[in-house]
Amino acid sequence: MVVVPRPKLEGEPELERAELFGLLAEFDSADKLVRATRAAYAAGFRAMDAYSPFPVEGLSEALGSHTSAIPLIGLFGGTAGALTGVTLQYWIHVLALPINVGGRPLDSWPSFLPVTFELAVLFSALSMVAGLLILNRLPEPYHPVFNVAAFARASRDRFFLCVEARDPSFRREDTRRFLEQHGASEVADVYG
Repeated sequence: MVVVPRPKLEGEPELERAELFGLLAEFDSADKLVRATRAAYAAGFRAMDAYSPFPVEGLSEALGSHTSAIPLIGLFGGTAGALTGVTLQYWIHVLALPINVGGRPLDSWPSFLPVTFELAVLFSALSMVAGLLILNRLPEPYHPVFNVAAFARASRDRFFLCVEARDPSFRREDTRRFLEQHGASEVADVYG
């Protein structure tokens, strides 16, 4: 990791200054962002993230993320819910309170289906929501890119690519030139 202390601003109190987190490049369009991200990935940058006001097709592939664990998390949650439903109903109707109604068998699987299905859907949905929050590290009340004033436009009309200083390919001035060559309208230092 490159440790570059942030320069002291005029009138700033003598506090501990933050280290360089990375470089934040601002782009005017989604196409420029995707092209720059693909070029950065091809150049060997891996510790980077992109920000845009709306979903951009091809951006996640350009960042190098091709698969998601969410479907697998949903499958395991749904399976756990279905097993919970069957086990709970079997325990209640066969072991704890065996009441014979209408001469049916105590472990009648067709009557177990509605509850089993509902619990599978419930557990699957809850596990996917929890998985999304955990995998996306949410809620995240603070991130170093919030220190850059121009980043406020990320939710309105600008597109940003942040290359982190922890990346093995990161060289401050070389990375700045690389981002400027690939269409960045402005490149800012991010301290965190």
